[in-house]
Amino acid sequence: MRTARLRTVHPVLWAGWAALAAGAVLCVLGWYGVSGERYAERQLPYLASCTVPGAALIVAGAVLLTHGRGALAAARVEELYGLLVTAEPDEAEESGTAADAPLAVSGDLLMVPGGTLWHRADCPLVAGKVESVPVDAKLLASGELGPCPICEPVEETD
Repeated sequence: MRTARLRTVHPVLWAGWAALAAGAVLCVLGWYGVSGERYAERQLPYLASCTVPGAALIVAGAVLLTHGRGALAAARVEELYGLLVTAEPDEAEESGTAADAPLAVSGDLLMVPGGTLWHRADCPLVAGKVESVPVDAKLLASGELGPCPICEPVEETD
């Protein structure tokens, strides 16, 4: 996918650079011709045949370069999007059940000292952390800790 799209972009960039170079050469030739003539009526052919088309080629080259760079950026974005889309989804994601269920299902509640949330024991935010401790019921009752939005723990009522 990348090479096919980039093959169509590179000629536009090359054409832009070629138009800029040709326009610059024509402008220099027109300036050189005008500078050698004393009278305005003898300068007009140089302006008409070299300087004006040269300026038009410079503008056209700038437009082509801008379009080519935009197309190159679009090609890269399409490539990245293609890489994201081609990843095979899990069977659970296809059925839609993974999006509805919380990430953690354990009944044990943990917290990190100094933290502001309480979690299920298998929550990815506290799983495997040695500093996590069981939740103190006094902290839950006082409202100092809030439930984790990732694992969505439910407060156990005794």
